[in-house]
Amino acid sequence: MRVGHNPAKSLTTVRKPARITVVLLTYVPYTHGYYAQSLDVFRATLTSLWRHTPEADVEVLVFDNGSGPEMRAYLLEQHRAGRIHYLILSRENLGVVGAWNIAFQAAPGQVIAYADGDVFFRPGWLSESLRILETFPRVGMVTARPFAAAAELWTATRAWAERDPEAEAEWGRFIPWDVFREFNVGLGQDEAQVRAAYERLRVLRIRYRGVTAIAGASHWQFVAYKRVLQEVLPLDYSRPMGSDVRNLDRALNERGYLRLMTPKPLVDHMGNTLPPYARALLGQDAAPTRPARQRSWLARWAQRRPFRTALLWMHDRIFEWLYAPPQEGSDA
Repeated sequence: MRVGHNPAKSLTTVRKPARITVVLLTYVPYTHGYYAQSLDVFRATLTSLWRHTPEADVEVLVFDNGSGPEMRAYLLEQHRAGRIHYLILSRENLGVVGAWNIAFQAAPGQVIAYADGDVFFRPGWLSESLRILETFPRVGMVTARPFAAAAELWTATRAWAERDPEAEAEWGRFIPWDVFREFNVGLGQDEAQVRAAYERLRVLRIRYRGVTAIAGASHWQFVAYKRVLQEVLPLDYSRPMGSDVRNLDRALNERGYLRLMTPKPLVDHMGNTLPPYARALLGQDAAPTRPARQRSWLARWAQRRPFRTALLWMHDRIFEWLYAPPQEGSDA
């Protein structure tokens, strides 16, 4: 039985959500080993987001994919401080695609700006992305950094550029070497391999109604209309990461949506270590905490492809044994 009068009934107005929801995905199960700097990396993500996003009509939704107590404590602190408007805490890791299926539906904005929890935002990232999103026709997603995107995932973009008389398209090496190198080396690729790939580089640059974009995009950071994402949700997946994350790229391309990138790098992929510019933003010493040392013969030996593959396989299995959720009916 209700006792008294509900004070909420006296409210005459309610706050409406912002037009743009920035969705960030986090997963920091512990703060040592591979994840030793990951909490600080996410701090740089959130700090750079607010520092370099002057647009007023923006809110932040964070989906935490089963992080440990340190990360969750930080997220709750930021939620109380008002830097996170919506916070979803998953008890277990649902994988990237599983998190998307929930977060993209939950985001209240008409526009969703998504980023992994290791993305650094630079000035203009949102305004330039919106210029492309709102100028080009039938846009599926816009990534705020140019790179050599897999051509089979933007065939619809190429087909449109070749048939639309308003689209001025040209092929060339339109990504500067330092921009190309920074991104690919940051993914752990060998310098010689990156140089060879750059020599073969040809990207499609498109100018449409006064706005220029590069063909291609990626799931690790993008801006999209929520109504478009809803057409392809829920996405199918079977693994936490890996090839399943490309299901979003494939689905948008198969439906004929354009996948585009800004001509200039306006976001950075930090990975699991803080780069100097992120350290500076957080007020930390830009120098490494420990001086670089010459690799031992064992470390150099471990980098050889057969041994590296075997060691990474062992790392993945150990991680699964330690952190995978117990199966239903098990004694764990």
